[in-house]
Amino acid sequence: MDFNLNTAIEILERTPKVLASLLEGLSDDWILPNEGEETWSAFDVMGHLVHGEMTDWITRSEIILSEKTDKTFAPFDRFAQFEESKGKSMKNLLDEFADLRHKNLIKLKAMAIQPKDLSKTGTHPALGEVTLNHLLSTWVAHDLGHIAQISRVMAKQYKDQVGPWQEYLPILNR
Repeated sequence: MDFNLNTAIEILERTPKVLASLLEGLSDDWILPNEGEETWSAFDVMGHLVHGEMTDWITRSEIILSEKTDKTFAPFDRFAQFEESKGKSMKNLLDEFADLRHKNLIKLKAMAIQPKDLSKTGTHPALGEVTLNHLLSTWVAHDLGHIAQISRVMAKQYKDQVGPWQEYLPILNR
């Protein structure tokens, strides 16, 4: 599928509702476990998504669309959520994410991005030159990837409980 801003927004608008529906009101037994050392829980993923809404997608889109000569992005701290989420509840993170996403989509729509803008570039500190098309496509794939990740982490809580059905549940072995 070629990138289309309107179809991208269809996913970006739904992500907060999907995550709220999946996670709101669940016990810590579902939201705090991870998959082992150096992996993330559903709670950690939500903190990461909040941090991304504050520092990544719109900020980098604005840099790409700006008239600045230096369009280098600030590095993104993929682990900031561990400090930023301290003392927050899942409900806090879900509400904060929904609010930030709503505001970011208003900003995105106000940018009035035209097809020619999608080829404009910025410089990622690790990946080098990227286009607005790359960035916005990644935003959508990032959302979907983290929804899948949360589902996988939660499914694995019953990995040892499903018995012989484990062979029919590939989500438990990834």
